[in-house]
Amino acid sequence: MDKHIKAPILKEVAEQLTSGDYVYITGTIYTARDAAHKRMDEALKRGEKLPFPIENAMIYYMGPSPAREGRPIGSAGPTTASRMDKYTPRLLDLGLGAMIGKGKRSQEVLDAIVRNKSVYFAAVGGAGALLSKCIKSSEVIAYEDLGTEAVRKLEVEDFPVIVVADCHGNNLYESAMKEYRK
Repeated sequence: MDKHIKAPILKEVAEQLTSGDYVYITGTIYTARDAAHKRMDEALKRGEKLPFPIENAMIYYMGPSPAREGRPIGSAGPTTASRMDKYTPRLLDLGLGAMIGKGKRSQEVLDAIVRNKSVYFAAVGGAGALLSKCIKSSEVIAYEDLGTEAVRKLEVEDFPVIVVADCHGNNLYESAMKEYRK
């Protein structure tokens, strides 16, 4: 079923999403990949604030290509989410509402999603040029020296994703494989 939601995502909205739902996101999301997650983790260990408000936020695991003239961003496809797994449970416990990426997540992340009533979405890999058309603005807000891995604030409109792991413990990758084996 197609659903339209706003970002940041409220817990009440996350609770209504089910693994397999097609979702269109409109609002503010943030990008962060490996290097940015490492820096955010180091900042938290020093007792410093994160570069954006984490409560109910959505992080998109993406490193964009340079923007073409007249566009806010270049190709903006997802990267493999499991590379952020060692940092994710802590961010979820701090209030992170959702993540967007591709690929499977560790059991620790899946448990943290359920515990915190969060959600993991997948964006279609290889469709970065199409996904970029849903990005209306892009602004580097932290770690500019990381280049494409800098933290960006994105304004998106009808950004298409699929719910992979919901807060009820359902996981599309597992259920789809079971269904396929039948």
